[in-house]
Amino acid sequence: MAKPDKFPEQEQSKPGMQHKMNPEPELIRKTYQGSNKLKGKVALVTGGDSGIGASVVLHFAKEGADIALVYLEEDKDAKQIKEQVEQEGRKCLLIKTDLKSEAHCKSSVKKCIDTFGQLNILVNNAATHFPKDSIKDITTADLHKTVETNFYPYFYMSQAALKHFKAHDVIINTSSVTAYRGSSHLVDYASTKGAIVSFTRSLSAQFAEKNIRVNGVAPGPIWTPLVISSFDEVSDFGKDTPLGRAGQPSELGPAYVFLASEDSSYITGQFIHVNGGEIIGG
Repeated sequence: MAKPDKFPEQEQSKPGMQHKMNPEPELIRKTYQGSNKLKGKVALVTGGDSGIGASVVLHFAKEGADIALVYLEEDKDAKQIKEQVEQEGRKCLLIKTDLKSEAHCKSSVKKCIDTFGQLNILVNNAATHFPKDSIKDITTADLHKTVETNFYPYFYMSQAALKHFKAHDVIINTSSVTAYRGSSHLVDYASTKGAIVSFTRSLSAQFAEKNIRVNGVAPGPIWTPLVISSFDEVSDFGKDTPLGRAGQPSELGPAYVFLASEDSSYITGQFIHVNGGEIIGG
């Protein structure tokens, strides 16, 4: 199996994997202090049961948002994140579904609206990949699953959410450092992440006049369950970054808070590069 490239990962890993990692990923710093940046807001986060998505959920809750957490199958992880959200005095709706289905995407947004009466922040984050050393080894089935998991739901979820959006609401899309410099081990994955960049920029231009902002985060190597569920050897993961280590999910969450809040009110169509210091154009 291919060695891990320096890439970020979102969560579509094996159930309960996060609690078997050593060290276990840090989702939010114990010292993080919320300041009601998202008070009165409702956020829907896909892939919110572990890793980057879970970090986003916990940071948003700390900032006063209620959460609709969409996940694939990791019931235990999702329930634990929900409990932590509720400990912050916020509400958390769990939505277990496969977002490859357009109908499931629309249903997820409807459940959020039916429960909270509004939706202000959409975070498209869930993704998967199948590392291969050669394009010749990428099967048609794996290619379809990668595209149908990593890109189509971003489109479907955004279509459904925008019907309920008003001025100052936001979409945040998770891309990847691989969208900007490619990946020899993740050709199909990197391609979907590049599509997300173009999608974000195009959608931001379309909705700017309505003051609905669309931005994204492009992480580098982040220590999440998908890393160890995909690779046999991870001892060097992230060590080739300028900072010499992989990042923690806790180092991603604040970037999403910034893009979700009024602090970024003059920013749209842009990506924040949280990648350990790798210089990326665009």
